[in-house]
Amino acid sequence: MGAMSTDPTSTDTVKARLQSDLTAAMKARDEVSLSTIRMLRSAISTAEVAGDSAVELDDDQVIAVLQSEAKKRSESADVYEQAGRTELAAKERAELEVIERYLPAAMGDDELEAIVDDEIAKAAASGAEGGRAMGIVIKGVRERAGASADGGRIAALVKSKLT
Repeated sequence: MGAMSTDPTSTDTVKARLQSDLTAAMKARDEVSLSTIRMLRSAISTAEVAGDSAVELDDDQVIAVLQSEAKKRSESADVYEQAGRTELAAKERAELEVIERYLPAAMGDDELEAIVDDEIAKAAASGAEGGRAMGIVIKGVRERAGASADGGRIAALVKSKLT
């Protein structure tokens, strides 16, 4: 496992990291990483050919695909745990750990709250308040936070601050 590149600040593209880590996982006979990375590469390929014409996804788009896959694993693990299927929940959580290697570090609560407060102040300065400001604030926070904050987390924090 030590040969895998887990530095999210690396200049390689996420797709290139997935390819090199796939090779490393094969050599290490790391079945969980191997199957998860193959699944991620397949999801990226599917996204690239999903539209009217095939496109090459940039890193931000690839990260969006990976975040979607991470969310699926998290939700599936929760469902399996509620159903008492702990072995399946553990498999989903192991896959989630592999996916998280390729995602940017999550933004801290304090940092996110500061961005939300700033965006609320901007919205209020332009005359938008309460529920009407929610969409404007969420959009501004998402642009500033990028992939380092989950949309559900942003929406919940904005809603709690505006109401």
